[in-house]
Amino acid sequence: MEKRVFEVRGMTMAEKLLAWSSGREEIKPGEIVDGKLDLVLMNDVTGPLAIDQFKKIGVDDVFDRGKIALVTDHYAPNKDIRSAEQCKMLRDFAGEKGIENYWEIGRCGIEHVLLPESGLVQPGMMIVGADSHTCTYGAFGAFATGIGSTEAAVAMATGKCWFRVPESMEINLFGHLENRASAKDAILTIIGELGADGANYMAVEFHGTAVSTLRIPERMTFANMGIEMGAKIAVFPADGRTRDFFIGRGPCCEGAIWSDVDAPFSRTVDFDLSEIVPVVAKPHTVDNVVPVGDLERTP
Repeated sequence: MEKRVFEVRGMTMAEKLLAWSSGREEIKPGEIVDGKLDLVLMNDVTGPLAIDQFKKIGVDDVFDRGKIALVTDHYAPNKDIRSAEQCKMLRDFAGEKGIENYWEIGRCGIEHVLLPESGLVQPGMMIVGADSHTCTYGAFGAFATGIGSTEAAVAMATGKCWFRVPESMEINLFGHLENRASAKDAILTIIGELGADGANYMAVEFHGTAVSTLRIPERMTFANMGIEMGAKIAVFPADGRTRDFFIGRGPCCEGAIWSDVDAPFSRTVDFDLSEIVPVVAKPHTVDNVVPVGDLERTP
């Protein structure tokens, strides 16, 4: 990816990514933009719906055979005929359209782990997926968000998607994880405090001294749960750990961008990771979070 230079200052990562993808110098929260996409993801649950809609559009081919990823990771191995048919639709579509990035059983895995490990996800990319946890790729400094199957069909046909520019929230992490606490405990604790709607349609950026201590799998866990607090994206700035992850997986960080020091965050919150303890999200909401110790002897 080419190096990206912005003349206008005072923008967040989300604003810069959307400005670059839409050919704009500057954008503001609330504006509607058409962004060019670097990757469109579908799986064997959402993909068949998107393929049906794609055929109704009436175009002959996808916008770019190398920028679509089809992963059979939900219904494979197939438990019945219906699930086998779901996977077959992806296989047939991949063969018919010459999709370069298609995975099925035998060389597959969890889609949100598979794509970064295959080098398809890079900092600075615009990624949409017919899966709500597509936000996982924000761990690598990408604008990554979930969309519906109909939107995915249009994205496959045009290579574009419209976005309302989100406001941005800054979450500063400091300290370090201890007390047997994991990244999942940390992000659940954050969601428990902010609420399941605490970041509705916002771009959540993770900053602070603790970010450099978080391994890539831990960052993926944080970003993966962005949707659980209502966020449009959840993103980490690319750094040395990001670059190290892509060694042997292709070039990295050429297209990376970072928020300006005077970026206008609508809200800033701080969390001390050293205070995190193992937690559980009790039924029936993800923000009903309590320490594991509080559930001793709970049936």
